[in-house]
Amino acid sequence: MSGENSTRTKALDVGLLTLRTAVGATLFAHGAQKLAGWFNGPGIDGTAAGMEKMGFRPAKLSAVAAGVSEAAGGLVALGAGTRVASAAGAAAMLAAADVHRPNGFFSQNGGLEFPAVLGVASAALALTGPGRYSVDGLIGHRLEQERVGVLALATATVGAAGVLYRRKNATAGS
Repeated sequence: MSGENSTRTKALDVGLLTLRTAVGATLFAHGAQKLAGWFNGPGIDGTAAGMEKMGFRPAKLSAVAAGVSEAAGGLVALGAGTRVASAAGAAAMLAAADVHRPNGFFSQNGGLEFPAVLGVASAALALTGPGRYSVDGLIGHRLEQERVGVLALATATVGAAGVLYRRKNATAGS
């Protein structure tokens, strides 16, 4: 049984590495678009203009917060500060999913599918941690305790809910 558990543990760690790399790299790329205009992105001023149109106030601060939360995906991919960085990504994707919600589920119609899947995957990483094959695993980082992931995810979710509440009230008054 010990050999089977060892194989299962290694498979789990490789699975978390795979998930972290895909989710983290995707989030990082979107954050880099927002913050620096990389990958044909709008940069911070273009992102702020878009945030303004979507009802996020203050728009520039919202753009920076979204960009930094997504750019933290680079940390997720490396497995550094994974639980906190993943919680930030989950919160950003909660807000993005809410923006796309009126268009239904499927992404080909501008729906919430893409941000919802990234958000759920980010939340899962906040809860599970990075696995052994990570910077956190190598250095035994204290932020990788389960309670940190739960607390970070709860805090990020409450923060995102507050932002969405303000957005809803701002757009209702427009």
